[in-house]
Amino acid sequence: MSFFDIDERVIKASEKAMELCKDKLAEIDDIQEYNQQKMIKAFQLADVRESHLWGSTGYGYDDAGREALDKVYAYVFDAEDALVRHNFVSGTHALTVALFGVLRPGDTMLSITGMPYDTIRSAIGIEGDYPGSLKDFSIKFEMTELNPDGTLDYDKIASDIAEKKPKIVYIQRSRGYSTRPTLTWREIKKLCEISRANSPESIIMLDNCYGEFIDKVEPLSVGVDMMAGSLIKNPGGGIAPTGGYIAGKKELVEMCAYRLTTPGTGKEIGATLNANRELFMGAYHAPHVTGEALKTAVFASALFEILGYETSPKYNDARGDIIQLIMLGNAEKVCRFCEGIQSGSAVDSFVSPIPSDMPGYESQVVMAAGAFTLGSSIELSADAPLREPYAVWMQGSLNFHSGKLGVMLAASKILRDEK
Repeated sequence: MSFFDIDERVIKASEKAMELCKDKLAEIDDIQEYNQQKMIKAFQLADVRESHLWGSTGYGYDDAGREALDKVYAYVFDAEDALVRHNFVSGTHALTVALFGVLRPGDTMLSITGMPYDTIRSAIGIEGDYPGSLKDFSIKFEMTELNPDGTLDYDKIASDIAEKKPKIVYIQRSRGYSTRPTLTWREIKKLCEISRANSPESIIMLDNCYGEFIDKVEPLSVGVDMMAGSLIKNPGGGIAPTGGYIAGKKELVEMCAYRLTTPGTGKEIGATLNANRELFMGAYHAPHVTGEALKTAVFASALFEILGYETSPKYNDARGDIIQLIMLGNAEKVCRFCEGIQSGSAVDSFVSPIPSDMPGYESQVVMAAGAFTLGSSIELSADAPLREPYAVWMQGSLNFHSGKLGVMLAASKILRDEK
């Protein structure tokens, strides 16, 4: 019995897709198991106990739960230290705190992966004229362009780093609203080696959003100095209701903590209120949930390839994050895809996504997200700016079976429009 009206052509194609990607799904199972065991070891080494699950008020002095949570994330990310807080309002906020924590007037930030993601541009001062941006503090932004095909220009990266000697070499792991490939840990390692060879004193910073727990190797173990991300993406496991993290070398994390709170107090204060339990539970579930999102992405890639669409990554490619790009060709198909994803959601399934203006984005954006946590992109979601090349960026799924259903409903919406 089927509870949903799925096009018969999609059902047949999905059977072929599952056969195609069975080896990749087994590989993801292995990654899930490795990272889950590592997470449990992190909890044990941090001596997590029931009393840590309760929060603090006021200044939050001597909050043992807050300190234990930092230790958990530091261990699983192979970091010297971590700053994990519910009062990071987004991944962009965590990245901004990290940039302001380390950069000083006259310093240079060099992005070696092309133009950064839309929402961080105003904080840097690339777009808009907002008071308080890095530009407003006389911090210079430089960028190494990508090759025409969206790949990294390693020779130009090396020469730019050698010439500019930037304070921060900035790497964005995920593709953002671009079609360039997401970076795997192997490519991140190569970039770190190039940076060290050409400017040993530069701090290598990674925007790690969407990239946590997708492999057995974390970026901090291959040369990255600090990285940041959001807890309503991979590392919050679909349970953390808000928050973000910064992890890396101890002295850098401390500098970021001084920016988040005040110089001199840093990590020592900050009430956790009633957030600790959900943040610990989110961390515990994160490796498994990330694997479920990866499985959903692999299945979507295989299914839409069978249906005749270009996808990136391909179902059997090495992956650097949970995002799946599907080239749909026109705005109508993009909207139909998002309608299908929304119709498979447990929350707000009756809503029809429509394109609209979004803060921080130049183009109108259509988003599908029937999520338990508003904006959570570790839950099944899809979004796209309505502009060339009319592709959709899909990510998340708390479990593979619900993700598979959403993808099949999206495909059914598109096929029925093509009749």
